[in-house]
Amino acid sequence: MNSRLVLAVAGWLLAAALATGAGVAVLGLLGRPLAGPAGRPMTAEEIRVALARDTPAAPSSGPASSAVPDRSPVRAQSPAPRATPVTGRKLIRTGAGSVIARCDGGLARLQSWTPGQGYEVHDVNPGPDDHARVRFESDEGDEGRVEIEVRCAGDVPVPRIDRHD
Repeated sequence: MNSRLVLAVAGWLLAAALATGAGVAVLGLLGRPLAGPAGRPMTAEEIRVALARDTPAAPSSGPASSAVPDRSPVRAQSPAPRATPVTGRKLIRTGAGSVIARCDGGLARLQSWTPGQGYEVHDVNPGPDDHARVRFESDEGDEGRVEIEVRCAGDVPVPRIDRHD
């Protein structure tokens, strides 16, 4: 009876090992790592380079959503929006999320947006329009929400950031 138990456990371990090996092999054939995300977010430097080339940042998922990571810890006070070196575009960073906005012919457009850690994207109007906006809401519900609205002064994006706790 003991030998049956040992054979059953050994058979189960062999089946588990074969299933795990097959899964790893399939993931390897798909070109995706076993751990970690399939696509990696762009670093701040990669975003600056993409903006400097005057080419849109490549979206990682969805038609207008892209990864613009805020690698700094969530802060109670967010830094003021910073202009990028390319005229007509601006990287707007808050603890709730980041946006790359641009103005073309006086119309505002959100090129990309990404929520910060602990936030989700809600209610996006990417433009082009007289104003474009995105709302980031806390997925915990107690942190509130942040809405970034962008209008244009000529070809310069002008953000308005509303925080609702």
